[in-house]
Amino acid sequence: MAIAGEVLRRNFPENVEVFDDSPSGSLELHVLAVDDSVVDRMVIERLLKISSCKVTTVESGTRALQYLGLDGEKGPVGFDGLKVNLIMTDYSMPGMTGYELLKKIKGSSVLREIPVVIMSSENVLARIDRCLEEGAEEFLLKPVKLSDVRRLKDFITRGEGKDGGETRDHKRKREDDYTSSSSPSPSPPSSSSLISSSSSSTASSASSSARLSKRAKLRKKD
Repeated sequence: MAIAGEVLRRNFPENVEVFDDSPSGSLELHVLAVDDSVVDRMVIERLLKISSCKVTTVESGTRALQYLGLDGEKGPVGFDGLKVNLIMTDYSMPGMTGYELLKKIKGSSVLREIPVVIMSSENVLARIDRCLEEGAEEFLLKPVKLSDVRRLKDFITRGEGKDGGETRDHKRKREDDYTSSSSPSPSPPSSSSLISSSSSSTASSASSSARLSKRAKLRKKD
């Protein structure tokens, strides 16, 4: 527990060292990362720092709600008053899951426009569908890669413009269509199989008729 506490203290925004590899004047995103695993929090924090993001990490959904000020709908205040541009949360956490946190955020009149990304080490299609339908920006499989973080940053930065909401809605639809299409639909029977089935049925009927005719002849002889 002492190690976990030390990690959390180091992760507060005022102690974050940002590796600035972005062009001068570009938007610096503030990301709230939520994960009950100390190791996973450190990994995602490192990836975000390399991508020139400000990072705040918390260990639970409840802590995230406190950080965002959702308990009284007071708006995002945080530890240092910085605006949160993106929330990345693990799906499986004790107490409050990432899905439940997502529902709380999307149900808030103040914070519903903040993009939420769900992370999970389990590739469960029903879980992915449920999160995307609830309004998640994206569903990432762990381990999260640097390319994932940079792609998210580029997308969110573009979304900060005039058409940000429309762009995010369009992306959610594409993700949902892709997820739904990953389940193969049953293919209709081919014409050859129908012909084969019909031929078998005809042959079976002819065979039965022949047997009945033979029995009738035997009865006449008797």
